[in-house]
Amino acid sequence: MRKSQKTEQADRQQKISLEDQKQAGARSIAFGEGKMMSGTQFQALVLSRDNLNLAYKRVVKNKGAAGIDGMTVEELKPYLKIHREELLAKLVNGTYKPAPVKRVSIPKPNGGTRKLGIPTVIDRLVQQAVAQVLSPMYEQIFSDNSFGFRPRRSAHDAVQRVIELDNAGYRYVVDLDLKAYFDTVNHDMLMKFLGQRISDPWLLRLIRRFLTSGAMNGPLFERSNEGTPQGGPISPLLANIYLNEFDQELTRRGHKFVRYADDCNIFVKSPRAGQRVLASVTAFLERKLKLTINQEKTQVVSTSRMKFLGFTLGHTRKGAYPYPVRQSKQRIKQELKRLTKRNRGVAVEQVCTEIRRKMRGWLQYYGFGKLKSFVAELDKWLRSRMRQYIWKQWKKIKTRANELRGLGLTKSQAKAAANTRKGYWHTAHSQILEYTLTNEKLELRGLINLSKTLQQIQTKSA
Repeated sequence: MRKSQKTEQADRQQKISLEDQKQAGARSIAFGEGKMMSGTQFQALVLSRDNLNLAYKRVVKNKGAAGIDGMTVEELKPYLKIHREELLAKLVNGTYKPAPVKRVSIPKPNGGTRKLGIPTVIDRLVQQAVAQVLSPMYEQIFSDNSFGFRPRRSAHDAVQRVIELDNAGYRYVVDLDLKAYFDTVNHDMLMKFLGQRISDPWLLRLIRRFLTSGAMNGPLFERSNEGTPQGGPISPLLANIYLNEFDQELTRRGHKFVRYADDCNIFVKSPRAGQRVLASVTAFLERKLKLTINQEKTQVVSTSRMKFLGFTLGHTRKGAYPYPVRQSKQRIKQELKRLTKRNRGVAVEQVCTEIRRKMRGWLQYYGFGKLKSFVAELDKWLRSRMRQYIWKQWKKIKTRANELRGLGLTKSQAKAAANTRKGYWHTAHSQILEYTLTNEKLELRGLINLSKTLQQIQTKSA
């Protein structure tokens, strides 16, 4: 008898899970805590069939844009069927050379742009295979105060640690900002740190080639003498390996800190202590790690003025609590304003779908904090935006009158309302539209109820 689709999917997930467990167990035995491995063992682990199959599944699952060769993730499987042995041979004999990454820039939420380097799909596969082997090893030595790009750790976990430190009396923070961190990682320093744990020249040479593969910025080739370009599967791990040296130094000095990728906050009990710490850690970062502190953005502030992963802290008698910073609220309102711009010419149902998709993710993230009153206000404002949008879509007086009659007005009421000379936004707040386009009817057309959704999310995560 043929299994159901859900059963087959569960079997596949269980198989993948078992492969993960099998690999993790094999690595923990092979590695041992803090031990080095011979080149043969590393090569065997990276190029094992199970490891490569798992890497393939994860690359396909993560999707992503094509690199400079134009190959998509959908084209990876057909390519490997033909060229798998050739690729393995090049990896084994050391002739494999990664292609330059595709340079793209994406806008940052607070302005400016972030540079990404998109490797080819083949290079992503190899990077993923290496990362799967290295990650369990380095998880044994990474700091408990580091949260970014690590398994079973999230931004919410980092914010929760901040709350705990605040409640313990650390009410001031050294808010460090590293200038273009991912673009300025020193390759020689990184390879030195890797060499402290890895004795395998095959693996070290492969990683070095990824670091120095260069980038194609349009038709122009750019050499990569420093940095770990964001966009590849191995870059977050390498970035954490580099900054782990900073974590260990902070721990050695007895500092309380929370780090998420390159966003690091050190917690102290007074502004004076914060200034002393800032001076000493700046010297360490710039002299020992060859990194640059952004003096304009680095500061010592109270935890009620800090900005960390989109949150800041408020305080009650019961202790500290997180809530979104003002800029996070402004950005989501601007995005909703863009989606509900009345001259978009898009169907109401499609607009509601876009809003729902956007807001569920936003509420899932920021619902970790105190948000109820802001969301209630946003709900009210968003409904007015949608009433305005619908009113604009009706356009003609005759259409408006017919639609209003269909929503329960008498012929004379509908005619009078349809002939209004008031502006769109004013009309959206009128009693006529609030009576006809009720909250319930807007929800029936697909508009998300933000307050209800927030309550569901917070109840589920409680």
